[in-house]
Amino acid sequence: MEASALRPARRGRRRTRAAGSLLSRAAVLLFISAFLVRVPSSVGHLVQLPRGFRLTKDSVKIVGSTSFPVKVYVMLHQKSPHVLCVTQGLRNAELIDPSFQWHGPKGKIVSVENHTAQITSTGSLVFQNFEESMSGIYTCFLEYKPTVEEIVKRLQLKYAIYAYREPHYYYQFTARYHAAPCNSIYNISFEKKLIQILSKLLLDLSCEISLLKSECHHVKMQRAGLQNELFFTFSVSSLDTEKGPKPCTDHNCEPSKRLFKAKNLIERFFNQQVEILGRRAEQLPVIYYIEGTLQMVWINRCFPGYGMNVQKHPKCPECCVICSPGSYNPRDGIHCLQCNSSLVYGAKTCL
Repeated sequence: MEASALRPARRGRRRTRAAGSLLSRAAVLLFISAFLVRVPSSVGHLVQLPRGFRLTKDSVKIVGSTSFPVKVYVMLHQKSPHVLCVTQGLRNAELIDPSFQWHGPKGKIVSVENHTAQITSTGSLVFQNFEESMSGIYTCFLEYKPTVEEIVKRLQLKYAIYAYREPHYYYQFTARYHAAPCNSIYNISFEKKLIQILSKLLLDLSCEISLLKSECHHVKMQRAGLQNELFFTFSVSSLDTEKGPKPCTDHNCEPSKRLFKAKNLIERFFNQQVEILGRRAEQLPVIYYIEGTLQMVWINRCFPGYGMNVQKHPKCPECCVICSPGSYNPRDGIHCLQCNSSLVYGAKTCL
């Protein structure tokens, strides 16, 4: 998790006024700021492979080894690459009367039409819709003759096939506002209005604003005395492109691109509040953004049952790979934790 904060807070002048139209004035400033920020028309290109996956021309066809199990990574609910029942040396060789037989975690695999696991006529194993429960060790038994005259040769090739998911990454923001008295209903109304405006601002990006915490505190200032301040903490995460309020259906849907655009829009939104306040000839409203207090943190998390491990999965270092037996992830952490009693893939508890 890497954090990047904006410039240290520079507090502007604070002037109070009578409670009359506290919320309305503050809301007007927010609406003006939101109106001035335009959502860009393009937000990038969607790719299915994770950012850390090293793509090569052979990535969609994976060959085996007689020396060690070959690791294969399949995105959850997606089609797998072709897992070949040959070694690199035999890939382009002529095989006489080849025979292929696959065994998985649940026993012998028989290719059935429309089944999630299929075996092609050349012995390749392909998954159409990979599920967590399909993770495990797969073995192919190959029999063939190098030539018609030679005797039958037999090979046993093992593959460790893992489900993986993209990390659940999001931005977490904190910001402070000069506030009405902490027991005032205007603070509550303003909080709701702020979240509504931010949500509308990001609507076209299929991103979601979630208010994590809102607190009012008394802050003693060196010259201004005791002040009331609202401390907001909210997160910005990308929605599934097919489930958002305005579903993203074209190629401009990559979550990381949309989140980056959302971050820029939010920063501009708060900066414009400062600019608008600076041009005001009137007194400041009671509720207003305190310049320089917006801070942002980028957070990476894996879903329960998944974790990152660059030593174990060097070809997929930024993937959230399903936890192997002997490990588990009970919450939105980054790594799978050791658990000797765990006997399944994707464990979320250690019994």
